[in-house]
Amino acid sequence: MKYKRINPVSLSDHVVSIIFGSLLGDGSLKIHKGYTNARFSFRHSIVQKNYFLWKANQLKEISAAKYVFQQKADGFSKNEKMRYQSCALPELTELYQITHKQHKFVVKRRWLNIMTPLSLAVWWCDDGSIVGNARKGVLCTDGFDELFVKRLAKYLEVNWNLKTHVGAVSRSRESKKEKYYRLWFSTEELKKFLRIILPYVPVEEMLQKTLILYNDPQLQERWISEVIKLSKFSEKKVREQLATKKAKWSKYQKKI
Repeated sequence: MKYKRINPVSLSDHVVSIIFGSLLGDGSLKIHKGYTNARFSFRHSIVQKNYFLWKANQLKEISAAKYVFQQKADGFSKNEKMRYQSCALPELTELYQITHKQHKFVVKRRWLNIMTPLSLAVWWCDDGSIVGNARKGVLCTDGFDELFVKRLAKYLEVNWNLKTHVGAVSRSRESKKEKYYRLWFSTEELKKFLRIILPYVPVEEMLQKTLILYNDPQLQERWISEVIKLSKFSEKKVREQLATKKAKWSKYQKKI
């Protein structure tokens, strides 16, 4: 596994890792009208409050006195949203210049190579899911075109020895069909990926995104043992999240 811990700006490695992971997920860097420098922002559903607060608290280095805002539910979600917004800073403008071209976000190896295991963990917590009978994985890269998603797949293979499949998903929106491209993991590749990020999963609620479900009790116990060993959470917490996930999965299976 190769990654370069080369911080291009004077921000801490920790903050840069979180920002880069978030840019592939739910975060954005923008230079707002009337401002010279960029701000970093992201938002999550109130359901993910603990994860949101963890991320916001890690970014005090770039935060003003007030940096968390609550937003009412909109037409796309039934839940309220929590939004973080940083100060406008020259250091963030440097990151903006690295990750944007003509004011558009671009996926480039120049900054992907700076990403760390923490970056991957944030990316997964933002936009990753275990699917396919709870034994395969997907990163929802819906906001990127096919070229960028293929570039991400190549990056994961070269830097982390992770093989993914780029697959298209069609979805209807406002009487129009749109095609999106996502990164898919087989069970074995998903396990390799989760072993990398498990030490960096920040809050126990996000453990559900690492819990592969097996019908075979022995296989289930082997994976649970790995999660307990690699994560920072106790066996009790891991098993509580496993029980919650199994209950949710059972309800979902009954619906379909």
